[in-house]
Amino acid sequence: MTDQRFMQNRELSWLAFNDRVLSEAVDETVPLLERLKFVSIFSSNLDEFFMIRVGSLFDLMHVKGDSQDKRSGWSPKEQLSAIYSTVRPLYHKKEQICAVLEKRLRVHGICCLSFSELENSEKKFCTQYFKNAVAPILSPQIVDTHHPFPHLKNKVLHVGAWVKYKSREVFAVVPLPDALPPILFLPGNDLRYIRMEELLLAFTETIFPGYTIQEKAIFCVTRNADINPDDEAFDFDNDDFRKKMKKVLKQRMRLAPVRLELSAPIGPAFLDYLKERLPVTNQQIFITSAPMNLAYVFSLADKLSENKQRALLYPPFTPCFPAGLQPNEPILQQVLQKDRLFSYPFESMAPFLQMIREASEDPAVISIKITIYRLARKAKLVDYLCAAAEHGKDVTVLIELRARFDEQNNIDWSERLEDAGCTILYGFEEYKVHSKICLITRQEHGEIRYITQVGTGNYNEKTATQYTDLSLLTADQRIGADAAEFFKNMSIGNLEGSYRHLLVAPVSLKSTILQHMDEEIAKRDQGRILIKINSITDVDIIEKLKQASCAGVKIDMIVRGICCILPGVSGKTENLHIISIVGRYLEHSRIYCFGTGDKEVMYISSADFMTRNTQRRVEIACPIYDTEVRAKLHAILDACLSDTAKARVLQSDGTYCPCSTDQPPFDSQQAMMDAAIRQEPQTESPAQKKKSGWLQSFKHFWKK
Repeated sequence: MTDQRFMQNRELSWLAFNDRVLSEAVDETVPLLERLKFVSIFSSNLDEFFMIRVGSLFDLMHVKGDSQDKRSGWSPKEQLSAIYSTVRPLYHKKEQICAVLEKRLRVHGICCLSFSELENSEKKFCTQYFKNAVAPILSPQIVDTHHPFPHLKNKVLHVGAWVKYKSREVFAVVPLPDALPPILFLPGNDLRYIRMEELLLAFTETIFPGYTIQEKAIFCVTRNADINPDDEAFDFDNDDFRKKMKKVLKQRMRLAPVRLELSAPIGPAFLDYLKERLPVTNQQIFITSAPMNLAYVFSLADKLSENKQRALLYPPFTPCFPAGLQPNEPILQQVLQKDRLFSYPFESMAPFLQMIREASEDPAVISIKITIYRLARKAKLVDYLCAAAEHGKDVTVLIELRARFDEQNNIDWSERLEDAGCTILYGFEEYKVHSKICLITRQEHGEIRYITQVGTGNYNEKTATQYTDLSLLTADQRIGADAAEFFKNMSIGNLEGSYRHLLVAPVSLKSTILQHMDEEIAKRDQGRILIKINSITDVDIIEKLKQASCAGVKIDMIVRGICCILPGVSGKTENLHIISIVGRYLEHSRIYCFGTGDKEVMYISSADFMTRNTQRRVEIACPIYDTEVRAKLHAILDACLSDTAKARVLQSDGTYCPCSTDQPPFDSQQAMMDAAIRQEPQTESPAQKKKSGWLQSFKHFWKK
């Protein structure tokens, strides 16, 4: 039986991460409107958690109720009970934070109002707006013997009412139409607005004329969205596969409820009715005065004056052109000369996109091959890949249609790429393709040369400005030959391929990681392991880390989110130190380091240490051979480990504590922003730019 004393349940660990997100909303160093954005991020994170993780536990409970979580020993029912009891105080915390932030924002003329707070002129404005723009598109319904209980769509806000008509009490409901904006801005100089669901609530009597409204409330149903096509036996051609995914998206909207949110307490008859019809239990019901959907917060900034933007938002930052690159010279030729590493969002994705555009027009380029998991809604990358195909290049795109919640977006892109003449692959029945790799093949003077890009994050131009990720561009032919072999294997459906340098899951990545850990264990107290990842749940890797700690290996880990291994447990993990960083940008890069000095082995990767990544996905880890790239990665790791502003230290009981220091707070993300600005190419000569400007600038900043 697995020793669980140094492990914790993954779901509670994730909730602790989301609590750290919410805690950013009370950090006085964070600008006021940015703090409200963190509340919005917390809410959307929690929505997805209920749809996916809670939904999967409900499925597991019904299918195999006696199964046990390897890390905590809990059954699905026990895990669900722990989740619901842990989430309830988070709702209370969110309410308190929202109330404080809304009150402080009013000082700046930003007012989220209830209908009762509106001035008379504003009420007239809202009445007219409701009559002209809202009422004509509403779909109200009374539920009685002639009108069945409707399907309440997942995550759609509704106004529900317990109404009386003559002697009968019935349920009345109206969903908030997608066609309406989430908030209505009121006329005037200040930024005053009312949420659209509050407007519907105020006019409930108008919506249901002739009925006596006894009670009313805003409510929202969250449904299980854990449809997993990976577990289904697909035996279709490509067109049928697209149709199957479209069917899955429709099915997702109708799955069983896992949560009911209410804006206010309701009476026993009304509550019992909803519990029976949905159905849900008391455990699954959350009453909250805070907004259930805060996505509109991100649109408020555009309505602010420049002065208010400076007061309420982070200072604007535009990703910089990477150090060591000449902006007016072809990127392809510069990569052929030397490896380059971009650090997003501090450095821009633009040079990579420029390289793809150059490749699309370069007569020497014969093919471009790439794996795609998530793309932005507007993607220059797709434009350039289509252009390459139209210019006669062999363009192969392995696109993962099962990237959760991006399925429709990827279906649309796959159709456009196919129309342009690209060869489209859809991966495997049982394995999602999550790797981030691009291979450009050139033929010049009869010689084949590879340029390979390997990244830790998606080819998404939007998230490249929001997530910390790494992108390696290399002309190392050893990496290129493996990349060519990888794409050949993907095109023939071979998951058992052999590679000399790249680590590829599900075959060689996990086994090689464990082997490197064994090598450090053999060194005992001279061993060294340094890892930066998003999550760790894989029990085999956790067990190996425990063995390394017991052998005296010094282990430092930067784990942003789920962390199922606990440090500092006596006799188990005393040599393990773990921090989590939650800040302005989402920490997303993965770096693995084993050993020290010249013998250190270093990788960047698309894979977290989760069983789904190591065993059930196609992932890639790429070794780093270039000395300057290695130095840049170490500077990033050193910065994270030295963070005393946003880092939180994981304790042996699963709690997180701020770093204790008598020095001024050090914010690693701010330091990297400042360094990127300092090193951005200006007018320096090539000789001045020969050394790594990013590293020199960062070290200079750090010493300050």
